[in-house]
Amino acid sequence: MAQGNRPLSPHLQVYRWGAHMAVSIMHRATGSALAFGAILLTWWLVALATGHEYFNMVQGYASSFIGRIVLFGLTFALMQHMASGIRHLFMDTGKLYDLKPNSLTAKLTFLFSIVMTLLIWVAAYKVMGEL
Repeated sequence: MAQGNRPLSPHLQVYRWGAHMAVSIMHRATGSALAFGAILLTWWLVALATGHEYFNMVQGYASSFIGRIVLFGLTFALMQHMASGIRHLFMDTGKLYDLKPNSLTAKLTFLFSIVMTLLIWVAAYKVMGEL
């Protein structure tokens, strides 16, 4: 059977990029990021159980500039993954398949995750007395 010049994946030529596609891709990416975050959480818990010296070393990494950027990113990933998951729960009931509500809720997941990430970090810095 001859293939000819037919494209193997016509979706790249047919579909327009939209918020709903970005949310779907972000859901997968944030799920992977959260798996990495689970490994970091396990490392932190093992350090906590090991003793003061090792825990202080791990805590030093987590509280460094790079560590806080990673934790900020993981907070965003958690909020984005949660918002996208809730959106998918509604879609599982057969709702949100019309273009306008689908696009609106996709955009709202990004807004929600940004706002909640900032609120969580502002609250954390207030509790620590650094704000």
